[in-house]
Amino acid sequence: MSSALPSRRQALKILREVGCSTSVIRHCEAVSRLAVEMAAAYRKHGINVDLKLVEIGALLHDIGRARTHKIDHGVIGAKIARSKHLAEPIAQIIERHLLAGITAQEAQKFGLPAKDYLPHTIEEKIVLYADKRISGPRRVNIEVTLRQFSKLLGPSHPIIQRLRQIHMECAPIIGETI
Repeated sequence: MSSALPSRRQALKILREVGCSTSVIRHCEAVSRLAVEMAAAYRKHGINVDLKLVEIGALLHDIGRARTHKIDHGVIGAKIARSKHLAEPIAQIIERHLLAGITAQEAQKFGLPAKDYLPHTIEEKIVLYADKRISGPRRVNIEVTLRQFSKLLGPSHPIIQRLRQIHMECAPIIGETI
């Protein structure tokens, strides 16, 4: 799988070529560093994770922000990735990193094409979670993101519970308390 992926340098070049801002690229680099750390922790726990896919998927996860900063940046980003003939697992990471994953029903409410944007693979979950732990280029506690999501969606929205569940799955493996 990894042999079909661009290198780190190629991924950064793609981000620049499509028009991502310096701040978006810095964010993507920070997410990639954290995601690789998390993936390495998963591997130490005997969980098979494609480190290269995590690294490159995290670098490219916000490629759609070259066109928009709205919620559809993941859908647009996946289209960009596919137009550049990037591996499908990269496009899926880009598409499925939104919020804490989005169901087909929620997608319709957000004005996205009606399909499932929930993370399915461990690599997709790691990139999604790493993204929620990075604000701009800085690492943040998950509670910061949960507060932001609660303000945006309301405290009882299913996406809030989904993010808490992802945190509960990831935190013990990466050595954090729940």
